[in-house]
Amino acid sequence: MFFGAAHAQNAQPSKSIITLSPEDKDRDLGGEQSNFYFAVGKSTDYQNAGFFGQRLRPYLAGNSAALGYLNSYRRQKALFLGERLVFAGSVGFYAQQVLAGDAKVYFNDKQKVIVGVAAASLLANIFISRNTNQHFKRAVEEYNSGLPTSYHNLLRRLSPTAVGFTAPTGRPQLAIRWSLH
Repeated sequence: MFFGAAHAQNAQPSKSIITLSPEDKDRDLGGEQSNFYFAVGKSTDYQNAGFFGQRLRPYLAGNSAALGYLNSYRRQKALFLGERLVFAGSVGFYAQQVLAGDAKVYFNDKQKVIVGVAAASLLANIFISRNTNQHFKRAVEEYNSGLPTSYHNLLRRLSPTAVGFTAPTGRPQLAIRWSLH
């Protein structure tokens, strides 16, 4: 029995649908930056995907497009951590500048630069956090759409890759392009 349990842990994850927890399905643009939870197959036992989604990676191993989205999610989370470090460091440095010396000075030239760095960090946070959750959700959707049992698979293959307007004869026309895989 012990050897069977060890073999089950080393087995490659099976190809079954991955579902996100109900709370994570509702996350949208600019949502909270906490860990996602997912379940495999028909299970309702949700697993923590980890801060960078590393626990989901073995399940996506065969799907390069899904791994690409997961890599984008990991990059966005690393940028988020870097931004938080810059902001916390600038707040700490500003506090050190204010409390240094006998007279408290709140807005000298060094402090103006520090406040500017903190403001730029907060502004960068808006752009970094905006689509972070979408990358994770797209990774799961891409994986699920690649399964043969997925109802999205046929629809995804038939959807156009580009839509636009053109006027080659002087009259506007709708231009639609498909990429066949």
